[in-house]
Amino acid sequence: MQSPFMSLALEEARAAAARGEVPVGAVVVSAEGEVLAFAGNETRALCDPSAHAEVQAIRAACAALGSERLPGASLYVTLEPCAACAGVIAAARVARLYYGASDPKSGGVAQGARVFSHPQAHWVPEVYSGIGETESADLLRDFFAGRRF
Repeated sequence: MQSPFMSLALEEARAAAARGEVPVGAVVVSAEGEVLAFAGNETRALCDPSAHAEVQAIRAACAALGSERLPGASLYVTLEPCAACAGVIAAARVARLYYGASDPKSGGVAQGARVFSHPQAHWVPEVYSGIGETESADLLRDFFAGRRF
């Protein structure tokens, strides 16, 4: 059974795709199970290379709480976070990260930089991969297939 939070992240990813953004969605959930924020990629719309779904959701959740930290929070994201997003996840002290599809090209958690495995990592969330993996990967594959000639 799919997590309702990952289902919401997938809705955000589909909305991002409809806007012409890479289809990635994210949801921040409090320790009590309340959705604090959700977002999809907005890099193109905002002309901001840091406007990844997880960063946008973390920004909104922090603003809602009036804090730069999210103790006890969980982040659900449809794609393995890149190294920059992993750094933001650590800085926000997100307790748990759940992600769908792996990202062999740009991932920063299990692939590439492996930010949380680095000796200088100042915060390491619990990490759970493969949550909604098939649907997340299919969404990305279909999006990019539609852009190739």
